[in-house]
Amino acid sequence: MANIGSILFLDVETVSGKATYGELDETFQELWKLKSRSVLRKYDEPITDEEATEAYTDRAGIFAEFGKIICISVGLVYRDKESKKLSVRLKSFADDDEKKLLEDFSELLNQHYNNPAKHGLCGHNIKEFDVPYICRRMLINQLPLPAMLDIAGKKPWETKHLIDTLEFWKFGDFKNYTSLKLLAAVFGFPSPKDDIDGSEVGRVYWEEKDLKRIAKYCEKDVLATVQLYLKYKLMPLLEDDNILFVE
Repeated sequence: MANIGSILFLDVETVSGKATYGELDETFQELWKLKSRSVLRKYDEPITDEEATEAYTDRAGIFAEFGKIICISVGLVYRDKESKKLSVRLKSFADDDEKKLLEDFSELLNQHYNNPAKHGLCGHNIKEFDVPYICRRMLINQLPLPAMLDIAGKKPWETKHLIDTLEFWKFGDFKNYTSLKLLAAVFGFPSPKDDIDGSEVGRVYWEEKDLKRIAKYCEKDVLATVQLYLKYKLMPLLEDDNILFVE
């Protein structure tokens, strides 16, 4: 694992591209019905509009072709000059305008995390979800990929800068998924799921219009990932006084 001070910890929150299935144009409605066959595991029967509507509300946000990113939260760990203790700064890029959000996040990477040989990106299930989703949405928005995300076609040893806390926990066992919430309980630090959970993000975004609440939830996921990384490194957890949420 890389030096913790050179790692950007991150987490993304995604929602469906439209508030409801009915708001999709005819082409995307038909494409979502096709996708729903695998989502609902109904390969031999046609998907009804009712089934497609429910599946879209529940699952569209996890697919980059049908969803969008509304928040990327990041965390930077550093040693406080006064206390000499490790501290973390947490910040969110949250916006209804996905392209602007991605441009702002790209600027951070290009300015401060632009060398895969020196810097790392860390998240829970980052290799299977966060990074591919960000890359796909950047291309859909016709944005250039920063060096840290320019990984298409790269060999495994060329993507060592992507540090996945889920992959580390597997120790080569690829049969099971272990949630960040469960690992928080196992290692004895506060669960990030103390307000909303992933299944509620779409509702909070589309119905309550509460992007700030989602950003705070996302930042807590990043904090939990940092704490888990510290546990993996056999290091003390961050104390409350050394956790800074930046507006």
